[in-house]
Amino acid sequence: MSELNTVTVDVVSDVVCPWCFIGQKRLDKAIAAIDDVEVHIRWRPFQLDPTVPPQGKDRREYMLAKFGSDERIREIHARIEPLGEAEGISFAFDAIKVAPNTLDAHRLIRWAGAAGEAVQNRLVRRLFQLNFEEGANIGDHAVLVEAAREAGMDASVVETLLPTDADVEAVRTEIATASRMGVTGVPCFLLEGKYAVMGAQDADTLADAIRQVAAAKTSGELEQVG
Repeated sequence: MSELNTVTVDVVSDVVCPWCFIGQKRLDKAIAAIDDVEVHIRWRPFQLDPTVPPQGKDRREYMLAKFGSDERIREIHARIEPLGEAEGISFAFDAIKVAPNTLDAHRLIRWAGAAGEAVQNRLVRRLFQLNFEEGANIGDHAVLVEAAREAGMDASVVETLLPTDADVEAVRTEIATASRMGVTGVPCFLLEGKYAVMGAQDADTLADAIRQVAAAKTSGELEQVG
């Protein structure tokens, strides 16, 4: 396929964001609906709450502090669950016991990117599943090492790197860069580094945006897109 028919999508997301999980599923649908553009995905870090301690917090207490009541939390979950179900996600919010700090998960996603696009995609999907469908603590190093192994990474290398500060500053710098670019919420789909689609848009909207950017790239008009 010619270079002009490729589009790179940088997905700025956090693996504890349910809308990012929904967005990932919708992006997959969008890509499946496009047969004349080769889409490459890169996952970029964002932290909804970088103040969560490394060991995480009790999720119920964390949610109560954030939203004020069990009733409000149930309302939020009840709004998200059917949207997830429509995308093949079985949200199990009650199974999530720990609100994790996601810095280490983002370091792992960064390392997965170095192992290849397919590996990074597998890892991100697995982390979403672990957190939202299985209630696993994705701030736990043992959970991250196993996820890395399942994604096809060298788990022994990951196990060695996680306790160190490797790439901590690099991830924080990327998050700061996203903020400077105006990313205040996630998911954010950045197409060819020029055109941002904010939020978990439906698959048709994402597919149309990808097609428009591909056409603009082909015609040399990309600078005018967005």
